[in-house]
Amino acid sequence: MFRLTQYMRELVAPTPARLRAVARGVKPVVIWNLTRRCNLRCRHCYTTSADVPFPGELTHEQAMAVVDDLQSFGIPALILSGGEPLSRFDFFEIAARARDLGFRHLSLSTNGTKVAAHIDRIAELGFDYVGISLDGIGAMNDWFRGVDGAYFEALQGVRACKARGVKVGLRFTITEDNASMLPAMLDLCDNEGVDKFYLSHLVYAGRGDKHRGEDTAHRCTRDAMDLLIDRAWSAVSQDQPLEIVTGNNDADAVYFLQWVERNFDADRAAHVQTHLAAWGGNSSGLGVANIDPQGKVHPDTYWSDYTVGSVKQVPFSALWTGDDRMLATLRQRPRPLKGRCGSCAFKEICGGNTRIRALQVSGDPWAEDPACYMTNAEIGVDEAARLVVTPFRGKSHDPVHQFS
Repeated sequence: MFRLTQYMRELVAPTPARLRAVARGVKPVVIWNLTRRCNLRCRHCYTTSADVPFPGELTHEQAMAVVDDLQSFGIPALILSGGEPLSRFDFFEIAARARDLGFRHLSLSTNGTKVAAHIDRIAELGFDYVGISLDGIGAMNDWFRGVDGAYFEALQGVRACKARGVKVGLRFTITEDNASMLPAMLDLCDNEGVDKFYLSHLVYAGRGDKHRGEDTAHRCTRDAMDLLIDRAWSAVSQDQPLEIVTGNNDADAVYFLQWVERNFDADRAAHVQTHLAAWGGNSSGLGVANIDPQGKVHPDTYWSDYTVGSVKQVPFSALWTGDDRMLATLRQRPRPLKGRCGSCAFKEICGGNTRIRALQVSGDPWAEDPACYMTNAEIGVDEAARLVVTPFRGKSHDPVHQFS
């Protein structure tokens, strides 16, 4: 996640840059997909969820053991997601256990349609943040989400959170179909008093992989970033509350840095660059982890085809600190990148962007990310540096070694 507003604030009120995290000792933010069950049918769903029961999901006892292990391991944040997490039979028991154990940050990631009906319990549990997904205004959102009325119900969820003092944000996955609605989405945030806006770039996973042709063209992505940067600067310079973040395209940080270099003096640009380098870009397998509904552990939520292990057999804490070769390679800095990513002058900031997108397109997790919208000149790449596709031919039946 690229916290645009956070780094924008460094231009107004500079702070010392933190040291880059040491890979082996990092405790990740854990995104836990509690269930694949969901009342919507989103076109870009990375878990291919549906409103039916799915076999093999963690039992109540197994889920409680996971909560205990995550707390004792000391993860900095737990995000309860789905499918639709509120569709899981024991969601509130899991959330209550996490709250009782004192997790530093507990979030709910939801489609929002069930929030209003459960707002009392959500508020009582003291969630630090509720993220609600909307992919356009009105009928556009309902088309993306596959159910008429989903927009109205999600908006009611936003308003219920605001009425109870629960911090709430909107998540918007941008594609060619809905990119024109980005200004209206930002206006909606302002009008409803939304605390955070999260623009998600499309990732080729689940149903999102089937719809990769809808990914925004690079020009459209740049236009979206120009708008977000403009709105973020207006909010920061005028001390407005809306926080803007982006996800799933770490080239956003490089694009922002070059905006800073064009608009501010060299000292402030160098200061921002130091902060961005300390952040280090893509954090799959390092600062973020995923547990899926069946208890399988992945480097992030989009790496469903690569499994580190299962919490049904081994605690998450042991899996994450074990000797998995893919995790070890993802944690390398620099990573063994190829093509434009390998030749990029900003690897220290971007971290190689989203590896799963490279894998889905080329068969090689270390190939260049096709969604990088920076030009060769902007990232210091010679025009002769072209993508060389070398599909992996690992043991597909053995996910631990599939990409070794």
